[in-house]
Formats: sequence, C-alpha cells, structure tokens
Amino acid sequence: MDIFDEPKIDCHNHILDPRRFPYASDTHYAPAGQETGSADLFLTVMAAHGVQRALVVGPNSGYGTGNNACLIDAIARSQGRMKGIAVVDNGIALDALAELKAQGIVGVAFNPSFLGVDYYLGAGALIGKLRELGLLLQVQVERDQLPALLPLLADAGVPILIDHCGKPDIAAGLRQPGFQALLGLGRSGKACVKLSGFAKFSGQPHPHQDVWPFVRALAEAFTLERCLWGSVWPYLRATERIDYGLQLKLMEQLFPDAGERRKLFWETPRRLFGWTD
Repeated sequence: MDIFDEPKIDCHNHILDPRRFPYASDTHYAPAGQETGSADLFLTVMAAHGVQRALVVGPNSGYGTGNNACLIDAIARSQGRMKGIAVVDNGIALDALAELKAQGIVGVAFNPSFLGVDYYLGAGALIGKLRELGLLLQVQVERDQLPALLPLLADAGVPILIDHCGKPDIAAGLRQPGFQALLGLGRSGKACVKLSGFAKFSGQPHPHQDVWPFVRALAEAFTLERCLWGSVWPYLRATERIDYGLQLKLMEQLFPDAGERRKLFWETPRRLFGWTD
C-alpha cells in the first residue's frame, strides 16, 4: 500500500468559485483561471488521490474578510467531508460566530503575513469568543512575526494551528528567531503546525530540498501528534506548476514509515477537527 491508498485529510486548501460566488468589488487580489476551483472540482481531486476529508480555509484573496458564503456552501455540498476555517472581522458578534460553527466552521484564521502583526494585537475579545465556543485559532505568520504574537497566543486558551511551517526565511537558517519561537511553541505542546505550502517559502523548485531541514525540525519539536498536511490547492499565486500527486509522493519520501504517515495524514487531523466517522 502506498500513500494514495492510505486514509488522508487535506488540511489546507481553498474554494474559489467566482462564477457562483462573485468576489468582493474591493478585493486586493482576484484569483483567476487555474487559481480558481469549485467545491465539486475539489471533491473530484480528493477522490482521485484517495483523500477522504478536507479542512477548507477561507481565503483573504477574492472574498476578503467576513464573506464566507462560498466556504459555507462548499461544506454543505460535501456531505460531511469538509469542515472550514473562516475569515472574520475582529469585532464579529458571538451569535454570528456561533452560527458559523453550526454550519461546519471549526476555527478562525489570523493572517499577519497579509494584514500585519499589529492588526491582531487587539484581538483578545475575539479569542475569548473562540474559547467560549470551542473553536480553534489558525495563524499564518512569516519570517520573524511569531515572537510578537506569542504573548497573545500563550494566553489564548484555544487550540492553536500554525500554517505552512511558519513560512521561515530559508536563507536565515534554523536559528532565526521566528522559527526558534515556533519550535518552542511546538515543544510546549500548545500548538499544532501544518507541514504545507513549501512552494510559498522555498527558494528551490520541487522537491524543495531546502525546506526539508525545517520540516524535520518541526516534526521533532511538535511530534506527529501535532503535525498535519495540506495541499494548498488550487495554488494561489503559484510561480510554477504544482501537482497534487507529486506533493503526496514528496511527503511519502519525507515520512517513509506508514505508521508515521497515518498520524500525520489521518489520526492527528481527525482528532483535532472532530471527525468521528
């Protein structure tokens, strides 16, 4: 049995369907062509690669903050195969957040890599609402942004999920402050990390060998009890062709033990996101 036959949950992807769900008129970026993908198309991609479940992340591109209609529609169409991470305003009301949870949202995304760190430093009230509702907090940082957020995250009292290996500066090496802070967060047992998005911060084409030492360091610090994988389909702003199957084969190379892959691809995300079937 190889990785295509093993049970898998894709923990980072987007649904971008401007034909059915037009983008916001003031969006900073409007994905088009090969960057878009409907819920039905992604379900087909999942089936072709033996992926049983998916955590769909609301994108800042196209739909902006607070427009989760496309995401909610995708979850409804998936018949239980998808759950979601919503993008919301910091001041969202508790009842509105509860309504999102009832529709399959399991957490909210913070994106300092796009909006900056300062935008979220006053988001304690929102984190309190996440805590009250039992929702998780997904955070996308880059380079050395994480240390400034650590006081906020340390007292969050909610599950923390870090995107894309923390998007380190590869040239700065493993000792850079942001990555060391991420490793410390992993060793504390207070967060999970997505081993995903290699093309977003690698300086090399597939198979992104410059990323491998960072992946191995994260797997050691977090353990595979708190590591997940995501495809990042349909590959917003990709500068080269990205193939779903090749990404899976790369992870098989990085994690040749089938038992480890079962934790990474199935057991850990299934537990974290509450899939019981």
